Amino acid sequence: MIETLQQLSPSPEMLLLIVGAIALLESLALVGLLLPGVLLITAAASLAGHQDLAITSLLLAAFIGAVIGDGISFALGYSQRERVTRLWPLSRHPEWLARGARFFQRYGSLSVFFGRFVGPVRPVIPLIAGMLHMSPRAFLWANLASAALWAPAYVLPGYLLGQTWQQLLTIPPGLEALLIIVAAIIVVLAVAFSWLRYQVSRSGRVYRMLAHGARRNRLLRRTWLKQSWRRGEVPLASWLLLVFSLGGASGLTIAVIRQRGPFLIDLQVHAFFDTLVVPMMPEVGQLLARIGDMYGILALVLPWGIWLLARRHLAAFAHIACGLGAIALINTFGKALIGRPRPDTPEYLTGSLAYPSAHASSAVVLYGMAAAFIAQELPPQRRFWVYWVAIALALPMALSRLVIGVHWLSDLIGGGLLGLVVCALVRLAWQRGHHSSLAPCPWRWLAVASMVLISLRVALLPPV
Repeated sequence: MIETLQQLSPSPEMLLLIVGAIALLESLALVGLLLPGVLLITAAASLAGHQDLAITSLLLAAFIGAVIGDGISFALGYSQRERVTRLWPLSRHPEWLARGARFFQRYGSLSVFFGRFVGPVRPVIPLIAGMLHMSPRAFLWANLASAALWAPAYVLPGYLLGQTWQQLLTIPPGLEALLIIVAAIIVVLAVAFSWLRYQVSRSGRVYRMLAHGARRNRLLRRTWLKQSWRRGEVPLASWLLLVFSLGGASGLTIAVIRQRGPFLIDLQVHAFFDTLVVPMMPEVGQLLARIGDMYGILALVLPWGIWLLARRHLAAFAHIACGLGAIALINTFGKALIGRPRPDTPEYLTGSLAYPSAHASSAVVLYGMAAAFIAQELPPQRRFWVYWVAIALALPMALSRLVIGVHWLSDLIGGGLLGLVVCALVRLAWQRGHHSSLAPCPWRWLAVASMVLISLRVALLPPV
């Protein structure tokens, strides 16, 4: 594994330069607002850990980059105060500056120190400090002190991961490069999904371009207006999700039927997880298997369903219930029609088939619908966080099926795509009508109730 990473990763000198550049760009105003800096610097630090790069050099590179990035942002605000607000993306999102200004007014000079660790305002605080003509000496000390703490806080976890994960994993020969490529693909797809979802929403650039083009053509304008369902907005995001997920699910299902057995990548990934040695991972996989089965899903949604009925949000209850019921039927009939055997069939799964993965599809539907209903109650600039949380919850649920060896990788991909199809259909149905807001919602109490019920399910009921 180390040899593969050494071949794929840059030289130690280039890696130090990359870490410094990421730290600089992540701290730089305007650029830092769009760059997934935490993800990039963790990945670079992990590679540095694999190469046994001197930790002092790595921390120094991150420290220098962070100091320079904040310094450039401060100088830009100090010297270009009147022009900053006209620069993209701040010209499109004045609320970013407003949020940073409120943070600065609340904490004063200490905001430069605290702001480096607060995600939503981190890249704009030095810019605002310059615009408000903060003392350069006071800014310099705050910049140096915060960078000295920021560098180890952001670099050391990735470095530790790079130092230790080879010791925990036993990977079959020839699979190292494939795993790295798959991990990179997952990250790129998740980032692309988040970016595209915003771009095709009403405040996104792609949506505005399409709307402008439709208005200039009579036929397109008529079609566009017919699709303007909810608050005059065409649900482009839902339509694109439906088209791509339905196409992907159809193509993969046809390939699975024709293959009449696992694909080569299925066998390789199964062999990898079969030889994987990580403490407590099988137990975690079994726990997630219970949380994601029929009893677990019911335990999670029951308090929320009762609240929706009690508050007479009948439309929301019906859409969520139809989504969960639809994916259950698709899984049942899909398994029966395709008849794909599992790689391993424990006693409690006797008679059950593999494709598609019900755990993966149900998790995508549950967390996807929850994210969509929560996001509609939030300002557009905060919605992407909800979708990232949904991805973070659904992905481990799907991977747990590989950990306990009851599914092929393609079963999970097919289940996930079918789940996205159902999510898109539910959203399109919901966006056709005008519905009252679901806020306020006692989400803390409902979350506690769900956790209590899921704990009882894990403790008292057998897996299904």
